[in-house]
Amino acid sequence: MRICVAGAYGAFGLKHLDALSNIDGVEVTSVMGPTREKIDALAAERGIGHAATDLAECLARDDVDGVILSTPTQMHAAQAIQCMDAGKHVLVEIPMADSLADSQAVVAKQKETGLVAMAGQVRRFNPSHQWIHNKIVAGELKIQQMDVQTYFFRRSNTNAKGEPRSWTDHLLWHHACHTVDLFQYQTGETASEAFGLQGPLHPDLDIAMDMTIGMKTPSGAICTLSLSFNNEGPFGTFFRYICDNGTYLARYDDLFDGYDKPIDLSGVAVSNNGIELIDREFVSAVKEGREPNSSVAQVLPAMETLDKVERSFK
Repeated sequence: MRICVAGAYGAFGLKHLDALSNIDGVEVTSVMGPTREKIDALAAERGIGHAATDLAECLARDDVDGVILSTPTQMHAAQAIQCMDAGKHVLVEIPMADSLADSQAVVAKQKETGLVAMAGQVRRFNPSHQWIHNKIVAGELKIQQMDVQTYFFRRSNTNAKGEPRSWTDHLLWHHACHTVDLFQYQTGETASEAFGLQGPLHPDLDIAMDMTIGMKTPSGAICTLSLSFNNEGPFGTFFRYICDNGTYLARYDDLFDGYDKPIDLSGVAVSNNGIELIDREFVSAVKEGREPNSSVAQVLPAMETLDKVERSFK
């Protein structure tokens, strides 16, 4: 499978390039980025034959079967539709859109074209969360409550590498999207109740720097999510699963029980890298002609819940 990575020299574009290099039968044939000097240098460094500053140029190539979009959030929906209109399969980094209407448009385009369109909900693929999911599917666990903290110290417009950003990130449509989708995926239900509270808007960035979200499923499972760009300390997302048969703490690709004892995840997946696992699912779904786990259609209920939360702010 021949892949174009768009937004290739950003923090997550580089993660996808590294992940794809571990997958047999995959070749990155094209990379795209907004600055000619940077994208040419990356292509030369990685031995990639084509580099461009325009996505349309990449999509016009016969040696591109699918595209991974690691571009700014505000571009995701339009670019995902652009890829499918060009006949290319697409994996769009989280979130697939920053509004419900745009999410619905992406799903509609996938149904129209029949192409593989996948949203980058990497938490479904992290071995720590896969371990929990396998136990739920086997009937060994049932979630009673998820308590989640998503914390960063990001009072200026910088990316995960600490470099200046040309676009503004968002706690709700990006960072909360991880947990909202994961909660509904793990419980197998769509939240019947959802609300949010947000703190003051940043005077320059015009986004809330602190946020709380609450959700409840029809069967009674609840989720409390705290998010902040103001937290000084280790950054990232930390999950506590309170279940009918044990408590578990997930920290990225590591899992611990309620007493902080590590749980062996070595047999859960072929890799402990969530980005690699999501890329493997994308490639496999294209080759096998099937719907992937985390397809845009499967993720749409999470976007509906985020829309409900956003409306509750008002």
